[in-house]
Amino acid sequence: MRRDPFALVRDAPLFVVPRMLDQLRGYRAGAKLAGLPGPNPSAQRERLAAELDGLAERLLAGIEAHPTKFWVLKQFQRSLEAVREEDAGAREHVGEELERLLAILGIDSTDGVLTHYLGGL
Repeated sequence: MRRDPFALVRDAPLFVVPRMLDQLRGYRAGAKLAGLPGPNPSAQRERLAAELDGLAERLLAGIEAHPTKFWVLKQFQRSLEAVREEDAGAREHVGEELERLLAILGIDSTDGVLTHYLGGL
């Protein structure tokens, strides 16, 4: 039986302030996945950046109504599942991008959710 990666998540409220929303908008509009390795990095970068942009959009659309760590991690889950089959280098770069988002949101720990999906990267 597979372990539920959310079983150990300690939910916490998030303090959604205009600065956070501005930083999320900046993240969505900014460059992502610099230095992505692989045989066709531009195509992979485009696909993965679109997934990250979608995540940022979901966060912007719902975080004010759902200002909790658990809700945010559930949004991350959709993107994590979408990149699960990517090569290790791509998953590592996505993990770095997710860490950037976590910092913007003020979340210090995913309680193992990233590790579960990214394989310890």
